[in-house]
Parts: sequence; C-alpha cells; structure tokens
Amino acid sequence: MTVLSNATLSALPMGVSRPGYDRATLVPGIVHVGPGAFHRAHQAAYVDAILGDDPRWAISAMALNSTDVADALRPQDGLYTLALLGEEMRLQLVGSIVELLTRGDGDAFARRLAAPTTRLVTATVTEKGYCLTADGGLDRDNPAIARDLADPAAATSFVGRLVDGLSRRRREGAGGLTVLSCDNLAGNGRRLARAVGDYAAAIDGDLARWIADAVRFPSSMVDSITPATDDDLRARVAAAGIEDAWPIQRERFTQWVIEDDFAGERPPFDLAGAQFVGDVTGFEEAKLRLLNGAHSSLAYIGLLLGHETVRDAMGDPALARFVETMMRGDIAPTLGETPGLDTAAYVGAILDRFRNPAIRHLLAQIAWDGSQKLPFRLLATIAEARAAGRPVDRLVVPIAAWIRFLALPRPPAAALVDPAAATLVPLAGDPDALVERSGVFPPALIGDAEFRRALVAAHAGMATVEGVRAAIGKLG
Repeated sequence: MTVLSNATLSALPMGVSRPGYDRATLVPGIVHVGPGAFHRAHQAAYVDAILGDDPRWAISAMALNSTDVADALRPQDGLYTLALLGEEMRLQLVGSIVELLTRGDGDAFARRLAAPTTRLVTATVTEKGYCLTADGGLDRDNPAIARDLADPAAATSFVGRLVDGLSRRRREGAGGLTVLSCDNLAGNGRRLARAVGDYAAAIDGDLARWIADAVRFPSSMVDSITPATDDDLRARVAAAGIEDAWPIQRERFTQWVIEDDFAGERPPFDLAGAQFVGDVTGFEEAKLRLLNGAHSSLAYIGLLLGHETVRDAMGDPALARFVETMMRGDIAPTLGETPGLDTAAYVGAILDRFRNPAIRHLLAQIAWDGSQKLPFRLLATIAEARAAGRPVDRLVVPIAAWIRFLALPRPPAAALVDPAAATLVPLAGDPDALVERSGVFPPALIGDAEFRRALVAAHAGMATVEGVRAAIGKLG
C-alpha cells in the first residue's frame, strides 16, 4: 500500500483521483475552525476544486480541543481520502488542507488570523460552540466564556479565540476579514456576529466597533450526508492500495449556499458549484421543510410499517409516493419564490438522495428528538397551510404517526430518545391531550378545531399496519 504524503502522490493507484494542482504553490488564505469529518467532506472539497484556478485559498485548519485530526493528517501532509458514495464508490484525494493547528501551538491561530494572506475564516463548531443564550446573545455564564472574559489573552473558546485573533489583526493593520459560519443552523452568520460582538464589547469597546465596521459575517446553508468513518470504509480504501489514517465519506450530493457579503475578495467557490445569493433564508426554509420534513415523515411512518432505513422506506412504493405527493403538493406551496432555487428540481434531488443505495440512514435515529424537530419541520408548514385555507389531511399523517411512535412498547434499552420523553409518553394515547399539554404544538394549532379533528381522525385510523397503509394509500 502507498502511505499518503506529498512525496507519494505520483505512486498512487490509477483509479484514485488526485489533486490537479501543485501543492507546493498553495498559500493558506482560509483559516478553518473545526476540521471534523463534515468540513473535510464538504468545504475542504469545494476548496480543493478551486485551487487549480487560484492557489491562494488553501486551508489552515484549527482544532480547538482534540488533536486527533492533526495527529492523523500531519504525517500525511494534510492529505486524506474522500469516498463519494453512490451506485459505485469513487475515491479522490483532497489536498486543500496545508496546515493543521491545535491548542498546543500557542498563538499560531491568532498569527494566522492576522496574516495579510488570510482573507476568510470558516467554522464548523456546532451550535454549542457559539455559547449562546436562549435569546441569541452571548452566554456569559458559560464556564468557557466566563474564563475567557476574565483572561482574554488566554482564551480557549471559539468566540474568545476568534476575537483574540481579530484583535491582533486590527493591531497589525491587516484590514478587514470575512468570517463565514458553516454550521447547520438557521441564520448562522447573524448568530456568530452577535456572539462575537457581545464578547468584544465586554473586553474592548473600540475593538467591538472595529469588528462591526471591518468584519463581515455572512450566513451560509450547507448540506451533504456524511456518514462516520467505519471499518468498511477503511477496508475499501486499503483495498484500493492507500494507507490513510483517517479517510472520510459522503454522498455525492453536496450543497453550499452563501450570503454574498464579504469584507474583501470573494473566494471563487461558485466554480465548484456553490451559490452566492443575497439571502440564504429561502434555501434554509426549503431544506428544513422539504428535506428534514420528508425525513421525519419517512421515519415515523416507515417505522410503523416495519422499515429500518431511509432507503428501505423509499423502496416501499406507497410510502415513497405519499412522501413525494406531500412534498410537491403540500410543503412546496408554503415556500414562495426564492431566486436561484428551483423547488421542483430540489424535490427531485432530495428523493434521489433518499434512494442512494450506499447510504444506510437509520429511521430510528431520524426519529430522535421529535419534540424539538417537528415544530420547525412540519408543524409550521401545517399552521401556514391552515392560515391559507389549504387542506392538511395529508400533512397530519406524519404527526399522527409520531404520536403512534411515542406509544410503541419499548424495552428499557430502547427508551424514547427525546428531551421531553417524560411529558410525551404519558400523553401518547390521547392526541388531543398531547396537542393541548405537550408544549410541542404552536398556539395557532392548539386553538384550531379543524386541525385537531383531522389529527385525531388520522391517529384513530392508524392503529394497525393495515391502517397506516390505508392512510398513505388513500392520500398518496
């Protein structure tokens, strides 16, 4: 097998796609925080695709806590294998990461942020990394934030370290900067801007004003299913003749929609298929309602029908037809027009993704935390449909299926995974009580007699597998 490194690129097996540029010419113009699997499968792959056109956008990757990624990739000169999953697996080497930093590297992160060659900061640190309160402000009671505010020069949190780097950039006169959140939450740029602004204001008012004037925080919407690295992937990469400490995998579909608000030069991500738009809100809403809403529907109905994975559920013609009809006939009409988004084509792409034979996405996992997901994925759509006078008989079926799912018998080892489980399970036999007392349903639906009638009727008819089949067959 060939051990990955710059020196062995030419010796790689013929079937492996390798970087189409000279890595010796690359300049780190992007600092990325949080180089986990999703970043390496998504943003780093976009960057890899543009470096042949412009080598100034390579990545310096910073891990705030764990050193695992740096330990795995440093001996490989930052190279790693990306497996693209479809009817056939395709392997490609990604070479866009040219520097790997960890907490042990002292002030290297701040120095890299202050470098004149750095023009963009990207981040995948999960929502928890933003340290926000329920109303979206900086949580000063968060232990990491409290420590950082007491000693900003020794900051360890993402927000604290980012502000420290921006402070150094201001002192050294390197000019403004763009900080682009790539985390999977709505309005991510606005959330990050508020957290950074609150933190900076708490330590240095002049710095806070400079950040407000010179730093841009565009939002972005990211999407691609990225299964965890497993033994099967490692074996398939090894069978291809590559010795890789940490290969990763994702579906072939990938999406990156970026608000066009940059402090300076804009990276040419559009050459790799990204979209620059004036507002990402419509794309976020489409993903939430069409992709996530359909996912939840497949999960709850599919589990009642005995299916295990999304692919299995999509192999059920009646269920697949029901979900597509709901997406096109009930959900899409609530979205309105979004420039740059072809809703019909987007629905088709989602359905193709659900049928991907190489992705094993468990319905039971998608079904977790329904009380937190359904208000955004389906209930908001139902409320808007009711307000517009449109029928909701089809839309209530997945909600009725969720209520039936809550009441399924469970051994102790398979307890309901939901933060509201203690409230939901005792109410699961009575949909009216669940609507009234669970805290999941919005006031508009709690007070809507027609919605409640439709939900109770759907629930009553879905007491058996045959009843579930009858419901989706009649409405599909």
